[in-house]
Amino acid sequence: MKFINYIILLIFSISITSCESFLDVAPKDSVSDDVTIVDRSSAETAVRGIYSALRSDGYYGYSFQILGFFSADNIVYTGSQTVHQTLTNHSVRSDLAVLATVWNQIYHTINRTNHVIAKVPGLPITTDFTQQINDQLTGEAYFVRGLAYFDLARTWGGVQLVLEPTSSANSLPTLPRSSLQETYAQVLSDLKRAEELLPETTNRIRATKKTARALLARFYLYQQNWEEAIRYASYLISDQANYTLVAPYQSFYANNASNTQETVFELFYDVNNTNNQAGQWLASANGGTAWIRPSSKIFDLLNNPQIGGDRAALVYKTSTATDPNVLIGNLYYRVNRTDPAFLIRTAELYLIRSEALAQRNGAGDLAASLSDLNAVRSRANIPLLTNITSSTELLLHIERENQVEFALENHRWYDLVRTGRAQEVLNITDQNRLLLPIPFAQLAIDPSLEQNPGLD
Repeated sequence: MKFINYIILLIFSISITSCESFLDVAPKDSVSDDVTIVDRSSAETAVRGIYSALRSDGYYGYSFQILGFFSADNIVYTGSQTVHQTLTNHSVRSDLAVLATVWNQIYHTINRTNHVIAKVPGLPITTDFTQQINDQLTGEAYFVRGLAYFDLARTWGGVQLVLEPTSSANSLPTLPRSSLQETYAQVLSDLKRAEELLPETTNRIRATKKTARALLARFYLYQQNWEEAIRYASYLISDQANYTLVAPYQSFYANNASNTQETVFELFYDVNNTNNQAGQWLASANGGTAWIRPSSKIFDLLNNPQIGGDRAALVYKTSTATDPNVLIGNLYYRVNRTDPAFLIRTAELYLIRSEALAQRNGAGDLAASLSDLNAVRSRANIPLLTNITSSTELLLHIERENQVEFALENHRWYDLVRTGRAQEVLNITDQNRLLLPIPFAQLAIDPSLEQNPGLD
């Protein structure tokens, strides 16, 4: 048995190492927008470029994350760029620089996916470049494009649907905005196509069929399609050999952990491709600025044994004489800036299914919903819930569980908006502020774009 376990561990290690090697190629990690994809090598390079764009500072490496961080109540900004606080007080204007940064980087990512989608399927199939490899690379592009349009839709509403490659991300065609429904329809189309093409394997840093199904579960939750959300979340929850709630809670990120069974999809960073969020989170004693901090509200919730439990490990308070009583988040803590960015975790699938079960058929399936919710609570080492008599009560518990389970991840703002709770919880008086303004720079160069109602 020890020998078998050793072999399994060895295979897993080789698999992860090979995936990291695929992503960690320097200096050439992408095909430029005007270079033709002609063979397996250039196709793989182009797909590496997609992941590089996804993990960049302008997207999940920093800027996109802070739009959601500062708009909600779990995370606060205390740095020198006080204009970021307009996100927190929901008075942000279209000339906020980070809006243009994120918008441009997401469309840059989309343009890279468009090149792969347009060119890779037509490449000759050879013994070295099989149909399976072709499908995998194309499926990864569809997955990332679906994710990118999903992020645009939930942040800005309906957006321009650019589905053909251009010579550069800065030469996008002038197109009118699609409706929110049309944008989400494109997301669904891309993710379903990815599900068809991608292999039935387990990979935590590259998209597979399982990754696509996990994002589809989230998508259907946003669409309030409870049955499909349950079905797609169940695909991964039932795969206990590969996806589990690791314990204790901090096991999925502490002590330089990565690629644990908690992760469905995370972005890989190394010393050559760093995650620069850590510098914003780290205390000054560890070489950071601590400009991004947990709020006092979430700090107290996490340190409440009845609510946070083991999740208290996510935060601490400094005690140094030069920098006392500063609240610090522990999710991004590596001084060499190699912290993963966690995009989808196993816990999310449990809470997606729990919420969908509580919602379906009006009254919901309270017992099954509570079972999934308690699975997450049990891992966090907090008391299990019993005697829940209504779906309304249960949904509030699920909302709180999402808040503390993903305390320092980019969930809270989007959860409150999609459930219609943002205005009440965050005291937002203007419903128009549930979307962000289209960047002013984009409006200035593209007359076909229209600003979101009530924003400037």
